[in-house]
Amino acid sequence: MAIMLIYMEKEGYKDYESASFVSFRFLGVLLFAFPLGLIIKGRKLKPIFYLSSIFTPALSLIVLEAIDLKLDWLLYSSLFLWGISFTGVQISALPYILRNAKLETHTQAITLSYSTWSVAGIFSGSIIFGLRNWNPELFDEKLILQIISLLGFLCTITVFSIKKEEVVPKLIKSRFNLRDFDWLVILKALVPTLIIAVGAGLTIPFIGLFFYKIHGLDSDQFAILSALATAIVFSVVLFVPIIKEKLGYKRAIPITQIIAIAALIVLAFTEIINTWFAIYLAMAMYLIRQPLMNMAGPMTSDLVMKYVGEKNREMMSALTAAVWSGSWFISSKIFQVLRQVGLQYVYVFLITAGLYLFGVFMYYLLILDYEKKIKQLA
Repeated sequence: MAIMLIYMEKEGYKDYESASFVSFRFLGVLLFAFPLGLIIKGRKLKPIFYLSSIFTPALSLIVLEAIDLKLDWLLYSSLFLWGISFTGVQISALPYILRNAKLETHTQAITLSYSTWSVAGIFSGSIIFGLRNWNPELFDEKLILQIISLLGFLCTITVFSIKKEEVVPKLIKSRFNLRDFDWLVILKALVPTLIIAVGAGLTIPFIGLFFYKIHGLDSDQFAILSALATAIVFSVVLFVPIIKEKLGYKRAIPITQIIAIAALIVLAFTEIINTWFAIYLAMAMYLIRQPLMNMAGPMTSDLVMKYVGEKNREMMSALTAAVWSGSWFISSKIFQVLRQVGLQYVYVFLITAGLYLFGVFMYYLLILDYEKKIKQLA
């Protein structure tokens, strides 16, 4: 996404225009997530993976052509459909893991799932950097993104080769019976995610543009920086089960997130630090922020799924995807307005930091409530 936005900038799109287009990706997820959460309850999840593995890379290729041809209607619609297709994986992954992994390995399985995204980030970042430096005239952003999209079809082969019999929970009541869910419990679990997601939507999709416009990092340079950050994420995330075991939710989640927020604040101020080392400070803070914020991801997912209970998991997974995408849709629109009126990136990122801090506090309250429930059941 970050490299695509740099590509759009080079093709003549303003950053606020790119934000408008990208918002439609999140709109697709927002509208599709809730119905999908109802549909997958008590059903096999593999067919969702099959469809997503085909349509996601195919729609990526269409998005790139729409940018090149300046076909706004095609860009809006293809990003909208891409969001829906990608949601199939986002929503189905956690329920699939929780259904098929042993109870005692849930945290490890979720961590491994997060790690696969890190490996993909390292791989794609290395491809972008390598090809751009090998032959920059031939391998522009569009061709590189087309190559990565085509490689995405390898996922189709992998998904169709899974032979393990899927565990499908027995459906006792109608999947469309909304009264079967504990909505108050789900709402409590969603609040911290909502707050953090709104903040993240103001920053994460546009961090590549920040480095490009403020610090002059081109797509290949940012790609290798992201690959390095992702490699650190991959290494650190593997230790999440140990960290959770040693510190527990109450300390592990807030500590990692607060340090990450501090790094984001320093990163934001590099825009107004008029000195030669500002770019290196920005890169260092990015390399600190990414692993620590991502380290909390498997722990918060594990916590939330345990908090809501087995019968609410599919719906919780769907609504989490909807909240993230809905928040990013709104945040993209807010970013569009803020940049149109000339607000600097530093202030946009500081808004994110403030929302993050509030979200971490709400996660802490959720942890306390979860521990209280565990004691009552003991």
